[in-house]
Amino acid sequence: MTILDKIISDKKREVTLKKQLIPVSQLENSALFGSQTHSLSKNLRNNLVGIIAEHKRRSPSKSLMNNNFSVEEVAIGYQNAGVSGISVLTDGKYFGGSLDDLLFARASVNIPLLRKEFIIDEYQILEAKAHGADVILLIAAILTRTEIKQLSEFAHSLGLEVLLEVHNRKELDKAVMPSLDMIGVNNRNLKTFEVGLEYSKELAQHIPDEFIKVSESGISSTEAIIELQQFGYQGFLIGEHFMKTENPGIAAKSFINALLIKP
Repeated sequence: MTILDKIISDKKREVTLKKQLIPVSQLENSALFGSQTHSLSKNLRNNLVGIIAEHKRRSPSKSLMNNNFSVEEVAIGYQNAGVSGISVLTDGKYFGGSLDDLLFARASVNIPLLRKEFIIDEYQILEAKAHGADVILLIAAILTRTEIKQLSEFAHSLGLEVLLEVHNRKELDKAVMPSLDMIGVNNRNLKTFEVGLEYSKELAQHIPDEFIKVSESGISSTEAIIELQQFGYQGFLIGEHFMKTENPGIAAKSFINALLIKP
């Protein structure tokens, strides 16, 4: 059983329990449920840098990264740095996140927020909307084509954008459909957690031009971004590189400034 298998098994139990505790009506009646969303895809199209900075406390492969700053301080720091959007990890058991992190980020900034989560049920999309998300992540590795279609169309019905994450050509071919806004290539193998930019480079030519291309994970240098831009990528999701520093917001600002002065 891989770590991904364990995460999904736990997630199914978690969602079943949450459904019993918090009814859909409660989510739909939340203050944020009817709020206007912010477009991440538009920001990525119009931004020279296209950084999606992540709030991430830990991961299955790494221990605690940064406990010096609150999620509000990190989010504000990222917004001040000029990022295009913020990814907020909400999985508790494996990544130390929560829906409260999303809520606090939403109260602090007015740029697009991505709920980074292992989404397997429409209920989680309702949660995302009720807690201030603008975008949801769908992972092709854990969903069938039918499930991707159902979940992405449901997200659109709520005004949320969809970032679809793939790891290989098989997942990409299975998942491409009109109800997606962005396609992200995860440079981390979810089974081994090894990282390499070759995943993004190899898949770039196979992603249809109507979708914003996003490269995820393992990006730690401006050189990597400049290289990936040559392959048509407009979005770059960066988490650990910023979060493991003393001040993620300042680290993001320095990174973006360095990128802007590159020839």
